[in-house]
Amino acid sequence: MRLVINKIVLLLSTLSALIGLGFLFWILVTLTVKGIGAIDLYIFTHDLVDNGLRNLLIGQFVLALIAVIIGVPIGMVAGIYLQEYSFGNKYAEFIRNLSDIMMSAPSIVIGTFVYAIMVNPIGHQNGWAGAIALAIMMIPIVVRTTDDMLGLVPKELREAGVAIGAPKYKVIFDIIIKAAKVGIMTGILLAFARIVGETAPLLFTSGNSQYFTLNLNETFPSLTVAIYNLATMPDENLVRIAWAGAFILTVFVLIINLIGRYYIKDKK
Repeated sequence: MRLVINKIVLLLSTLSALIGLGFLFWILVTLTVKGIGAIDLYIFTHDLVDNGLRNLLIGQFVLALIAVIIGVPIGMVAGIYLQEYSFGNKYAEFIRNLSDIMMSAPSIVIGTFVYAIMVNPIGHQNGWAGAIALAIMMIPIVVRTTDDMLGLVPKELREAGVAIGAPKYKVIFDIIIKAAKVGIMTGILLAFARIVGETAPLLFTSGNSQYFTLNLNETFPSLTVAIYNLATMPDENLVRIAWAGAFILTVFVLIINLIGRYYIKDKK
């Protein structure tokens, strides 16, 4: 009887995996066929107002880069505290639980929160609010990754550092973090891959501009919001641009994930 149940479960699991892969393949094929046919040099050299994507690509990269600059240091410092300084106290467990909750929080909720504190008081959407929303999404991923990776470093390395008279901060930065750098870097890459494709928080915070700008105090261009807006337009040319943007974004995220996986495999 147990063998029969095992075979049934195995069959259902395999079938579910095939169904999931089938839908994924369908999505990727549709995206590739419609997206790659819409890509040409023009969209990389002109802004949205001229039916291009240049300002959107640059804007998306700027928002994600600022989010990394804000989120990575905060997340790493928090992860270091949890693993190296908290000694398992109740505050550490609270932070870990809060981080896990934030990792699963809907992005639109984070966008609404940032809207309430950074957009509503000012009276208009702005790039800083979008970057902060993305950073908030990134921080718990970096916290958890740093915490887990530092926890895998053998205790003997810490003891060896202390034994030669090195101060604790030196042991952490020169020994422990170097030993865990592969896992930490992979977590950062995966966190970046997640935020670079987010739309919901930017709808409420940075909005979208048709023109090139680096002024984060005003409405800021972003590729994901533009794709959302263009895909619903009655103009076929605008829908074509949306498909091109979606394909470029998918390829970019795929490349980041592949780099992360290669980095883990190559550095083990």
